[in-house]
Amino acid sequence: MRILLWHVHGSYTNAFIRGRHEYLLPVVPGRGPDGRGRADTYDWPESAREVPFDRLRDEPVDVVVHQRPHELDLARDWLGRDVPGVYLEHNAPAGDVPRTRHPLAGQDRVTLVHVTYFNELYWDNGRARTRVIEHGVPDPGHLYTGELPRAGVVVNEPVRRTRVAGTDLLPRFAERVPLDVFGMQVAGLPYGTHEDLPQHVMHAELARRRVYLHPYRWTSLGLALIEAMHLGMPIVALAATEAIEAVPPEAGVLSTKVHVLADALHAFAGDPESAAQAGKAARAAALARYGLDRFLADWDRLLSEV
Repeated sequence: MRILLWHVHGSYTNAFIRGRHEYLLPVVPGRGPDGRGRADTYDWPESAREVPFDRLRDEPVDVVVHQRPHELDLARDWLGRDVPGVYLEHNAPAGDVPRTRHPLAGQDRVTLVHVTYFNELYWDNGRARTRVIEHGVPDPGHLYTGELPRAGVVVNEPVRRTRVAGTDLLPRFAERVPLDVFGMQVAGLPYGTHEDLPQHVMHAELARRRVYLHPYRWTSLGLALIEAMHLGMPIVALAATEAIEAVPPEAGVLSTKVHVLADALHAFAGDPESAAQAGKAARAAALARYGLDRFLADWDRLLSEV
């Protein structure tokens, strides 16, 4: 198939474009949000092809993967015709969550795809047809060494997203274990910071840390968490949203009690053998549930139906 999708979520797109199709990524002048094209920090295959937005009418597009409400109109305007599509919702609902109605809730023509069962449960989907396709990531390999008795954290825009990402909790964790924060706009935090590294470099550096910390209060399910599990890292995470389904007990510690999580970080940092054992369990769980082949097969089934 020829699939049109916007480069909205780099890590997710990095997995999605590794199927057996051709992926068309719109480009607009200045490479703004509606046309970023290919990513700079990922090694994407040639099958992910940039197309100027004003040339899409000449492309034989089979299906569109929408990720933001206004893309429904963009696709119709740029393609000059109606093309079958689905709507991929990356996020958990925000605001008055029990009453949060999804923008596609009032229709049943476009299938609404959620990335976790938690999201499908908490969104008010109305009469929209829904499907859950759980995350999958390319396996970076078992890179874990844990040679540094420090905790690694991956978060983009930690200052703006302080409550959502749990950035306000980091000082309490840093009292027990030194922290290294990876991601975009992390410079200036009072910890070790690593600004927007290429993915393969970030994976290698993250895997040198003894334990992975996932402090998010509210998120779908961070892909960085799944990647850390693939790397073979033990996990310490807030028992919130989908994390309680993703991380089995043998792979780390989950709790809503910050002091319990801080104790777990300290314990892993001081016990390399226990950390490595939990990391192996984390990797096994990630490979079993979040493998790339299963993810791509799930998408192939849905897109073939559409």
